[in-house]
Amino acid sequence: MPDSATCRDCGTTFTVTASVQERFPGWTPTRCRSCHRAHSGAGSSSSTSSRARRSAATITGADHVASGVFTDGSATPNPGPGGWGVVWVEDDRIIDQASGTAPDTTNNRMELTALIEAVNMVPEGTAATLYSDSNLAVRTVNEWAAGWKRRGWKRKGGPVENLDLVRELYELLQGRPELDVQWIKAHAGHRWNEYADRLASGDADPG
Repeated sequence: MPDSATCRDCGTTFTVTASVQERFPGWTPTRCRSCHRAHSGAGSSSSTSSRARRSAATITGADHVASGVFTDGSATPNPGPGGWGVVWVEDDRIIDQASGTAPDTTNNRMELTALIEAVNMVPEGTAATLYSDSNLAVRTVNEWAAGWKRRGWKRKGGPVENLDLVRELYELLQGRPELDVQWIKAHAGHRWNEYADRLASGDADPG
């Protein structure tokens, strides 16, 4: 049976879904969905226009972000061997993490792959903000992909690069209105963004 928890911000009681309990035994969210979104700076609408507006709510300075799903991807050289990393934290506690590699890829493909893995990491119905330091990836899903889809997945100036990953990520997010995607500045002192970078580079233990 789903358990109940009390939001530490507003004091309301909310339900912890069975899927969350099964995947993360012993962990209880500390905020309800509304307060989690308010805390992360995200809105509540799942429309395409709202996603575009939310992309402007970025994290640029060194203010500590203690909760969210942080993603990163890279290829060295570009193109060349690459990797991706994802870490989900709540109040500076790691809930889950994952990483992977590809023998011949690009930075952009690894950034998109990391976001796809982040969506799949968070159980359905669990509100979360997905952070990426790739402004291209964030703007792709928040601003441009809807128009490309209307045009049959074509850009005005030519084909959509990495269409397979762009389309997969966009469609996943359309079915997950409880998730938001935001840009976070790279190498600006953000603890968990740096951790995701180390995961992608193979310098952190993926657990």
